[in-house]
Amino acid sequence: MSDKKKPANQTLRLDNQLCFALYSTSLAMTKMYKPMLDANGLTYPQYLVMLVLWEEDGLTVSQIGERLFLDSGTLTPLLKRMESTGLLLRLRDTEDERRVYVGLTAAGNSLRRTATDLPSCVQSLTGCSLSEIVSLSENIKAFRQRLMR
Repeated sequence: MSDKKKPANQTLRLDNQLCFALYSTSLAMTKMYKPMLDANGLTYPQYLVMLVLWEEDGLTVSQIGERLFLDSGTLTPLLKRMESTGLLLRLRDTEDERRVYVGLTAAGNSLRRTATDLPSCVQSLTGCSLSEIVSLSENIKAFRQRLMR
């Protein structure tokens, strides 16, 4: 290798990679959420599970996984930790032991009240208007759908 810096092919420059822009933005987003979630005793993945269950309690592990795009191998240890902290209960279906239902406890339900302010905090911290956040979110979801085809 020579000591001289060779000009990089523009297509292979890190800053030109969509995947890196999305990855680094995701890291920045979770870093922004961390202090708010720490105050609520949640990690970011736990917060996502809580959002799903606050929308519809009593889902199966599979249903939660579908909503979060997570497989049960990733989700099960997360749910076990959340159960150990008293936020939810996991109940195995008596008719089909492969099916596990997840329900919020009183503590999990009460956490919803303290988490209600998080979206407005995010809006304030990002400096984005609500319409900008909605538009960006819709564009990202549409892009995700294209990737999943």
